[in-house]
Amino acid sequence: MPLKRSTTSETTLHEREAAFHDAWASDTHMGEVLVHECFEAPTALENQFILSAMGDLHGKKLLDLGAGLGESSVYFALLGARVTTVDLSPQMVEMAVNLGKRYGVDLEGIVSGAEDLNLPSATYDIIYAANTIHHIQDRASLFEQMSRALKPGGRFFSYDPLAYNPAINVYRRIANRVRTVDESPLTVADVKLARKYFRGVDHREFWLLTLLLFVKYYLLDGVDPNLERYWKRILRETPEGLWWWMPLSTLDRVLTRIPFVRWLSWNVVMWGEKAAE
Repeated sequence: MPLKRSTTSETTLHEREAAFHDAWASDTHMGEVLVHECFEAPTALENQFILSAMGDLHGKKLLDLGAGLGESSVYFALLGARVTTVDLSPQMVEMAVNLGKRYGVDLEGIVSGAEDLNLPSATYDIIYAANTIHHIQDRASLFEQMSRALKPGGRFFSYDPLAYNPAINVYRRIANRVRTVDESPLTVADVKLARKYFRGVDHREFWLLTLLLFVKYYLLDGVDPNLERYWKRILRETPEGLWWWMPLSTLDRVLTRIPFVRWLSWNVVMWGEKAAE
């Protein structure tokens, strides 16, 4: 299917983001994209939670916003969703569409910024945005566009890093070549902002004690955080290799329910619903 391109002019920030992600796509072999692991690995905590909340996707129109390499788009399509994959990076969108062909599913690919979506209104049952919001500066426009694109009663699901964990903030400073200069992790204010555009907005946090896996990569395994993205490496882990990590995951399920403590987690999942008209 041919790609559609947004006609909206890009800002300098958009150009930087697109160039960074174009280079990422160019440097990635399609065989390296972890479609099933992205949702089924023992470390795919956020996506497993989101999948359970989404319910049956067969026949649903789903917008994968900021889809990146396309692993989530393909996985949702394999579950029967009719998927539109959107990204600011033309090469990321091309990669996602071609990845879909590799897996035998058809994706609609659109190149567009998230704050000015080149999409029809009231079209989608579900919007999924993974590691997208923290790349957006004008988050009010993003939420407004997401609400516009959803059908009445449609739902959004997102997950992004939080701003408050000191260990992750050290990692961000070290891993400066595998992240963009303009990204900014989410804060409590972003959850409050989402509630202005959606009803029933709630959130759930993940990765607190379990972040010791990152420490292991750096100190014990000697993995250079600028040569391998830790948040991708975790998807290659197996239950056998995580025998020491599993008890920490169990403890995290308790700790991430405690007010204030939960905000020290690595990632936050948000979800909400467009009000019925």
